[in-house]
Order: sequence, then C-alpha cells, then structure tokens
Amino acid sequence: MIARLRPVIGMGEWLALLGPAPVDSVQRYERGFAELMEQGHAVAFPYGRTGLAFLLEALGIRGMEVICPAYTCVVVAHAIVQSGNEPVFVDCSEGDYNMDLNLAEGAIGDRTGAVVATSIFGYPVDLDRLDDVTRRHPKIPVIQDCAHSFAATWKGRPVQRAGQASIFGSNISKLITSIFGGMVTTDDEVIANRLRALRAERCLRPSLFKGMRRRVYLAAANVALSPVLYGMTHALERRGVLGGLVDYYDEGSIEMPSDFLDGTTPIEGRIGCAQVAAYPRIVAHRRKTADFYRERLAGIDGLVPPPVIEGATYSHCVFRVGSEKREALLAFARARGVQLGTVIDYCVPSMRAYRERLGARFEYTRAEQFASEVVNLPLWVDEGNAVRVAAAVRAFFTKQ
Repeated sequence: MIARLRPVIGMGEWLALLGPAPVDSVQRYERGFAELMEQGHAVAFPYGRTGLAFLLEALGIRGMEVICPAYTCVVVAHAIVQSGNEPVFVDCSEGDYNMDLNLAEGAIGDRTGAVVATSIFGYPVDLDRLDDVTRRHPKIPVIQDCAHSFAATWKGRPVQRAGQASIFGSNISKLITSIFGGMVTTDDEVIANRLRALRAERCLRPSLFKGMRRRVYLAAANVALSPVLYGMTHALERRGVLGGLVDYYDEGSIEMPSDFLDGTTPIEGRIGCAQVAAYPRIVAHRRKTADFYRERLAGIDGLVPPPVIEGATYSHCVFRVGSEKREALLAFARARGVQLGTVIDYCVPSMRAYRERLGARFEYTRAEQFASEVVNLPLWVDEGNAVRVAAAVRAFFTKQ
C-alpha cells in the first residue's frame, strides 16, 4: 500500500543513522541549514513550535496579539499561547490557501505584537502584498512560518528572508527531516544571540536514551511506511493501535509535547546535515511529481487542482473535492492500495480549544471550506506509484 507520506531516506541518511554522531553535529546542521536558506543564523530547537515560542520571547512579545492563519497547523496557535500571547486568526485567500493579507492588515490593532505569515503546503506567501503591510506597520515584526515551504520563493525572492525571522519544522512529514526538531533562521545577530541564550537557559541537555529512541524511530518509520509493509501499518493505525504515535493534537486542549524543552540530539543534527545536502534532489522530485498529478488529473469535473505558483516547494500536493465526496474518495483509493491524506482537516478557531477565545473573532468561511475539501496526494513516490495514485483518483470520478 502507498502511504500518504514517507521521509526520503537515502544511503547517506542510513550511514548517518547507523554510525556515531559527532558531538558538534547540531552545530554543523545549523551552519548547513543557514547556508541552504541563505541566512546568517540558524538556531535548532526540539520542535518548530518550541522555536516559535522562544522567538516571540526573544522579540520581547508577551501579553500581545499575534496574527496568524485560521487554516494552519494547530501547533502554531499552541506555541503563541505558550509564549503568553493571544493568537488572532485570519481567514484564507481564495487562490493559494495562505492567509488573506488584506484581512490580516484589517486585524492589526494597538495590541498587535507580530504577524505570522505562513506559506502553507509550500505555496509562497505574496511578498509584494506583505511588503505593503509592513511599510504601513513598520513596528510590527513579521515571522515567516516556513514549516511547509523550505526555501520557497516569491518572484525569485526567498520567503524565509522576508521578515525578522523564520520558523521551520523538520519531523518526518516535512520536505527535509532531522527526525524531529525545528529551526529558527534570521539575519539579525541580536535575535540569534537571544535565541541561543534562551535555549541554553531553558532547554535540557538531551540524554543518550533520547538519541537512541530517535534512531529507532526513524528506522522503524521508514520501514513501516514502505509500500511492502504499509498495508499492515495502516490497518493498525485505523484500529487506533498507533494513536499515540500519529496523533499530534487534542481538539479540546492547548498543550506542548512533554519533551518540548529536551534539547536536540546529535543524531538529529547528523540526519539534518544529510538531508540539507539532499534538499535540491528532494524538492526537484516533489515539483516533478506535483506537475505529473496536475497533468494526469486535469479536466476532472468536481476535482480542483492545486494552484500553479512559481517558486512553490510542495510540502504537500493538494487537490480539493466536494466535502460530500471526500470520505468516499479516500475509501475508494484505500481499497486500491493508495492512502490519500487530508492534511489539515480543521479550522483552528473552530476547534473547541479556541472557539471561545478572543482571537477567534472573525469569520472563517474559506478556512472551514478548505478543511473539509482538501485531499493530499503522496509526493515521495516514484513514477510507477505516482501512476497508481493518479489512476485511483481518476477511476473514482469515472465511476461517479
């Protein structure tokens, strides 16, 4: 069975996983990541959400409102709350799933401390429009959420450089992985030094046992997500046996992982270094596969293709199908050995944990629509399996 996601682990990563990890592996990863992102500094954290919480503190933002998308990973909002701030949610734009910057500017007020601009699914945020906002509000820092958009560009401009700092997540579902972990990048040396100081003060030294667990996790995940074994893994997942491993949020809770302050291990740094080296190949393959799906599934009534945006890096390849058909499509593909994902199947301000909070004060029509309609096609697959995926989707609509 074809899994909806799988980390791209080659010989370099396996050698890194099985061999010793030098004590300075995290520092090497930071230097390589900063170079890849064309930025002066990269500071590693246990999770991307840990990095965001620390970044808000490093910027001196507390007791403020932080504007962020309604349609994004819920951990962004959790990190904002963890930092002592209030997330203010803004609906999507129509064309690219990103936050509507016109609405975002309208949400700016006296208590606004920052704007988190997310390039969701790898589609770069409109930097021209964002420039307009920042020119009118120069005292409000912009944080680029690049967890889905490593090195995406808008008209040739790297998204991650268009703000005070950028955050990244690097678990196994991301474009490149360090097993778990996150990164904050910036060209501002003062911000970088504050982040390093906060990390040294708050984060715990990782144990050898944590490093061993990370090695086992990556090896097991890569095997379990392979086409040969994923049918069994998927069956266990659907029966709830793997709930603790695949669930990353509780709709009614605002919380951080229990180990969100446990430092990054050397093995995560070493895997990160190997993935940084592999990034050009990884992103080229994802773009090629996304183009293949778009071509093979063109012209199907009831299936909305992903937008074509130059510079997108495709953390996910999302099509939209009417909410009344989505579960049927997922089941149809599953019966043919293909798992299609739903990616972000919620609108954050509509979740129990957030719907009564002050920041959930606008309408979120598009976010709620996208949450009920988006279907994610696997991008890690080779050409033969991509044909299988596209054939399953087309067959569903042919039989309607």
